[in-house]
Amino acid sequence: MSDFAAPIALRHAESNSDVAACFPAMAQLRPHIANATELVGWVGRQREEGYRLLAAWRGEVVVAAAGYRFVENLIHGRFVYLDDLVTLESERSHGIGAQLIEAVASEGDKSGCARLVLDTALANVLAHRFYYRQGLLAQALRFSKPLNPQ
Repeated sequence: MSDFAAPIALRHAESNSDVAACFPAMAQLRPHIANATELVGWVGRQREEGYRLLAAWRGEVVVAAAGYRFVENLIHGRFVYLDDLVTLESERSHGIGAQLIEAVASEGDKSGCARLVLDTALANVLAHRFYYRQGLLAQALRFSKPLNPQ
């Protein structure tokens, strides 16, 4: 359980131990990642494509995280894509997710991005409500199919 009196500090998870500290939060969003070591591997590979992991720390404990990258395409121009956004269930409704979105948006603005973009599952209605409250609007429906099914 967190000490809600302790302040939140936002800082990037740069070292492997910082990334590993993000595992309890990230596991709530990405349950297919089995453990902290596996998360470190995923993040390491994604870093090669510009992925950054911004964590909300309460002391030494990561209570929320946002993974993002800078992308450019013909639809949006240069934009910041928010891959992952999660807050520990025990820490929700304290404004931490909103702080992370604002911080990622600020990083995008400093890097010359025209917009912030994220995807969410159609069934994730609670997240949709949260995103609308943060000023994000639904603008597309994404389609996908598996390649090389096994």
